Amino acid sequence: NPPPEYPGLALRRSWEGRVILRIKVLPNGRAGSVEVTKSSGKPALDDAAVEAVRNWKFIPAKRGDTPIEGFATQTIDFKLPE
Repeated sequence: NPPPEYPGLALRRSWEGRVILRIKVLPNGRAGSVEVTKSSGKPALDDAAVEAVRNWKFIPAKRGDTPIEGFATQTIDFKLPE
């Protein structure tokens, strides 16, 4: 899965941060919902993380051989390029 795009505003203002997300993973491997459980303190970073993860593909949980809905936690770190 591709990393989130660093928001232009965050780059210009030299913002860095960590976002922790709770993701509802659907049986088809897509994100059903994405919730910020720990904010970076910068809405631009939080929004970029949520938007990126909404487009990711996950390996769903299974009961036997049947994919089922489940939850995952994902940490996204935004670090300025050196």
